Amino acid sequence: MKIAIKLIGLAIVTSSIVSGNSVAKTTVIHAGKLLATPGKAPLTNYSVVIDNGIISEVKQGFITPDNARVVDLRQSFVLPGLMDMHVHLQGELGPRNDSDSLRSSDADYLVKSVHFAEKTLLAGFTTVRDLGSKPEQIYALRDGIEKGLIAGPRIVAAGSSVAVTGGHGDVDGMNPDILKMRTPETICDGAADCRRATRHAIKYGADVIKITSTGGVLSDTNTGTGQQMADDELKEVVDTAHSLGRKVASHAHAAAGINAALRAGVDSIEHGSYADKDSIKLFKQSGAYLVPTLMAGNTVVELAKNTTFMSEAIRAKAIRVGGDMTKNFTRAHKAGVKIAYGTDSGVSPHGNNAKEALLMHETGMNVQDIIVSATINSADLIGKSQQLGTIEVGKYADIIATHGNPLQDIKELMDVDFVMKSGVIHKQK
Repeated sequence: MKIAIKLIGLAIVTSSIVSGNSVAKTTVIHAGKLLATPGKAPLTNYSVVIDNGIISEVKQGFITPDNARVVDLRQSFVLPGLMDMHVHLQGELGPRNDSDSLRSSDADYLVKSVHFAEKTLLAGFTTVRDLGSKPEQIYALRDGIEKGLIAGPRIVAAGSSVAVTGGHGDVDGMNPDILKMRTPETICDGAADCRRATRHAIKYGADVIKITSTGGVLSDTNTGTGQQMADDELKEVVDTAHSLGRKVASHAHAAAGINAALRAGVDSIEHGSYADKDSIKLFKQSGAYLVPTLMAGNTVVELAKNTTFMSEAIRAKAIRVGGDMTKNFTRAHKAGVKIAYGTDSGVSPHGNNAKEALLMHETGMNVQDIIVSATINSADLIGKSQQLGTIEVGKYADIIATHGNPLQDIKELMDVDFVMKSGVIHKQK
């Protein structure tokens, strides 16, 4: 499908691609169907007026302001840009990860992340949280995108995880000399040292603090998926981060680690694979979000069963944990736990972020709630509700469109036809 674009008073141009390097002073989108506020009914035949990247009007009918560029989406379903609260933009899981990590320079990682960032944006995800990457490179990517030098989603970046020695988030599975060279400066032991690590992360650019309260599936060690950070370490990280204006996201699989992180006051739990009844109570008491990352579980199970590159320690954890994530997510969602959308892309391929919506839908979650999790809830989680999450006056013009209605067929989210971020058109078919 092609989308007609015209500048009133000048020649009409029809194009399948528009440069993302500049923003017209005024743009108006004519939307046949407009999901301005996810969770509410879509509107019919509306105009969205954008000035300098900000939504200035949302009006019924198709209006054409003087000297405005018009984007014709009268045959499309228009909705806010989607958000992914858990990505890793510097790589993808595969059989060459170990060798690539030894052969690749930091500059190589940055170049890869530019490529993956653009794929993510073109999939309709205009904002992401990167929860674990080489710090200097992910901050440079974030800043380059913010300055308009690179095409990519808005990034809320954690840099390297605050994690304990030998735990998930530390380096593993390599020659001891290499381990010493590659250990992140955010690895810590004891409450005071974890306070230092948190301050270090923030000093060098972290927008959010990522901690690993439990073991992880992809750590090449048989240390399990139980609680690894001690209660006092967790509390010190959270208190320090909050005192410096940063939220905390906690990777957590086992119930003990989930509950300890929630008691410490984290803002989100990533994965939450074995959340129990106490976890659900703590989620609801604290208001923390669950970021389920069903794609990660689905991906590692398939790789464990159908490839040979995983170590036995990783393979056993992948089959066990990946297979259990869905039923625990279903229980938490039905109990009323707040859900924010996240994929763990990097474990799964970048650009397929919308597959998470299909997996969430298979558990029984309705489409409106899924879209809310990827817009309104995600904006709230990152403290950007005044700028993102809905198509309303005063907010950033992060807008996408599909040919069909995703409320009727959620697979439409896998084929986004139009992507605008802050008023800049990056994709149209």
